[in-house]
Amino acid sequence: MGKIILVTGGARSGKSSLAEEIAGRFGGNVLYIATSIPFDEEMKLRVQKHRQQRPSCWETLEAFRVPDMELEKKTAGKSAVMLDCITVMVTNIMFEMHIDWDSLNTEDMTVVEKNVRDQMEKLVEAAKKAEVPFILVTNEVGMGIVPENALSRLFRDIAGRMNQLLAKAADEVYFCVSGIPVKIK
Repeated sequence: MGKIILVTGGARSGKSSLAEEIAGRFGGNVLYIATSIPFDEEMKLRVQKHRQQRPSCWETLEAFRVPDMELEKKTAGKSAVMLDCITVMVTNIMFEMHIDWDSLNTEDMTVVEKNVRDQMEKLVEAAKKAEVPFILVTNEVGMGIVPENALSRLFRDIAGRMNQLLAKAADEVYFCVSGIPVKIK
C-alpha cells in the first residue's frame, strides 16, 4: 500500500524544495507530476525555475486530472511520485467548468466542489494503491484576509477542504514556514 506525504505552507515557504528532498530520499527514479498550465510569462518563468531546481533524471508528466495521469501505468518502476501542486490542480479543475463565475449561486458552488472532491478522492485512491510513496504539495490559502469576490472565496474554501481531505488520508504532513519544515502529522 502506498504512503502519502502532504507538504503545505504559504507562497515561497519552501514547500517544493522540501517535497523534492523527500522524494529524492526514496531514490532517483521519481515521477514528477506538474499540474500547472503556463499561460503567461510569469507562470512560464515559475515552471522554468522548478525544472531547473529538480533533478533532470526525473520524469515529468504534465496533467491535472487524475484519469489523464494514468497513475497505475506511470508509477510502475518509480521510486516515488511528487505532485506539485494541489491548489493549481484545484484551480484548473474549477476553470475547466463552464460556469458564469460572476454570478455564482449555491447550486453552482456545490457542483464545482463535488467535481474537485471527486478528483481528490481519485488521487487518494490511486496513491494508496500505488507501490511507491506519493508526495503532494499544496498551498495553505486560508490564513489571510477573506477574499473580496465570490470566486476567490469559493476557491479558498474548496482548497481548504481538499487540504483537509488530503491531510486526513496522509501518513505524514509537513507545514513549511519561512523555509523551515514542521512535521504536524
